Order: sequence, then structure tokens, then C-alpha cells
Amino acid sequence: MPNLFDPIQIGDIAAPNRVLMAPLTRGRATRTHVPTALMIDYYRQRASAGLIISEATGISQEGLGWPYAPGLWSQEQVEAWKPVTAAVHAAGGRIVAQLWHMGRQVHSSVIGTQPVSSSATATAGQAHTYDGKQDFETARPLELSEIPRLLDDYATATRNARDAGFDGVQIHAANGYLIDQFLRDNANFRTDRYGGSIENRIRLLREVTERVIAVAGAGRTSVRLSPNGDSQGVDDSNPQPLFTAAAAMLSDLGIGFLELREPGPDGTFGKTDVSRLSPDIRKVFTGTLVLNSDYDDREKAQAALDSGVADAIAFGRTFLANPDLPERLRMGAPLNRDNPRTWYSQGPEGYVDYPALESADA
Repeated sequence: MPNLFDPIQIGDIAAPNRVLMAPLTRGRATRTHVPTALMIDYYRQRASAGLIISEATGISQEGLGWPYAPGLWSQEQVEAWKPVTAAVHAAGGRIVAQLWHMGRQVHSSVIGTQPVSSSATATAGQAHTYDGKQDFETARPLELSEIPRLLDDYATATRNARDAGFDGVQIHAANGYLIDQFLRDNANFRTDRYGGSIENRIRLLREVTERVIAVAGAGRTSVRLSPNGDSQGVDDSNPQPLFTAAAAMLSDLGIGFLELREPGPDGTFGKTDVSRLSPDIRKVFTGTLVLNSDYDDREKAQAALDSGVADAIAFGRTFLANPDLPERLRMGAPLNRDNPRTWYSQGPEGYVDYPALESADA
């Protein structure tokens, strides 16, 4: 079996190791969602990852409700991303852009209009906004006539990612956001061709993926799913047939890789008693399969590779706090602990000041 430090071909991307950087929302862009110079250092520091999956990046103002998160719908945003991707490449790294539409997780105070979703539903709890936390609002269902416009937004963001220098894109179809709201039956009550049967509920994911592939190519397109258990209030009564159908469809389309976020019963950032579906998905998805969630040390990650289910592991908070994570894992060196207080703050603290091994030893 391969080890974490063996190279791997991930679609059209040749990765030097199997230690991937998971997408991590960090809130260091401007209020108009333009990347900042601080982000150049952050991503450059982590270029030793086999592949960096960028923080979730909005495809449109409609879909981006997280304060100070970056976007990819304007030329200004494209130009600001260019030095980020150039810095990663200059340091020998590879980076793909995760494309994000939050659906009902958006608040009107951030986007200036009512949020949209598969159906007229609301998330329990409160949204992060520029004015502090506010109660989530009931979304309006996307009209059939609006679906082509949504697909155009994904295509535009993909072209912009390519123009900004990204090596590919990942479609965010997980974590209770818009595509996940179409996939799962406790959020999708539609009676048209996007609701009801599994075939209908995976239709939007298929159409988005096809549009993205048409721009980026299949080998530079990937998808993230969260198949087991509740995610921000989005869940399914029978996830196994739903997500194996989705994975089989994505396999047929030939995407470069599929990433699964799968918390367990003892998860440290979300937990569930719903069994992990990655073994079933492995049977139907023939491309590179990447697993994520609580792989916080070398032993757990290597065990997932040894099982034959995973081809690579995406590390999240561990990579946040350890910019040289592959080398630390290789050497068995101690790991820095992340500071949750600075996850979403706007400054350099807890962002670009985590020490690498050389500075830690100095």
C-alpha cells in the first residue's frame, strides 16, 4: 500500500505527496470579497502540501454570506488571486479553488437580498454577519428559470479560477450548502425535476459538474461531499443510496478527485453516529478518493490509506496550525495546536505566524 509521502496523480495534477490541505474558511479577504496580500503568505507557507484546496470561494454575491471570505466573480478578485497562486507555484506547490454557493446559509444583511435554496426552508441557529450573529432567514426556492443562471455563475467562476492561475477547481457540494440542500431530503421538497427521486436530487450536482468540466476539463475538476449525518441542519433519511448514486455519477464524468468530509461519533468539529459511507463510495468511484475529518496524526491517516479506501488525506485544522505539515508528519515532529479564537479574525495572528520547524527550533 502507498504511504502518505508517496507521489500520486490526482486527475491531471501530479502531486508529490498524499498530504492534502483541506479547504479552510479564514476570513482574511476584504469586505467586498477581494483577496488580500496577507493571503499570499498564508498559502505560500503551506505549498508543501501535495495539493492545496483553497478556502471556500464565492461564485457570486448571491451565494457568499460569510464575512470577509473571498470571491471569484469579478475581475478585481481574479487579479488579487493571481499573486496568491503565483506564490504557491513559485514555492513548488499546487492549488485548486473551492467554488462555493452557501444557499440558505446566507443572510440578507450580507448579500442584500433574500437567500435562495432548493425549497423554502431555514437553518436553525444564527448566521455570521458583519453586524454580529443574526437569526437565519427562510430561503426562497430557486425557480426553474434561474437554474441556467446558476450554472452560468459556476462556469464564470471556473473561468476566473483558471485565469487567476489555479490548477483546477473543487465544487463545494457538502456541509449543508446549496448543492447539499438539493441533495438531501430534509431540505429538498421540490416536486419538479430537481426534487423527489434520487435521480432528480443529484441532477443539480450533475449539471454543475458538467458545466465546470466544460471549462476546466474533467481532470482538473473535483467535488466535496459530506455523506454521513447532519451538516448545518441538512440531512437525509437514507444517505447510502443517495451518495453512492452521486459518487457513481461523478465517477462516470471522470472527475479528478472526490473528497469526503466524514465526521465520526467522537468528532472534534461535528460528530455523528451515522456510519461513514466511504467504503461503499469506494466501490463505485474509480478516481482518486480523498478523506477528511479528524485525521490529526500520521497513524490515523496512514491507516486510512492502508485500508484501501483512501488514496490521500485532506488535513484541515492541523494544516492551519502547521504550515510545514508534511515534513512534521514525515519526521514525527511535534505539532502546533491551532487557536480557534483566531480562525476567522482579520489579522496575521493565528494566520501567518504559526512557526515552521526551523523557527520553532531557533
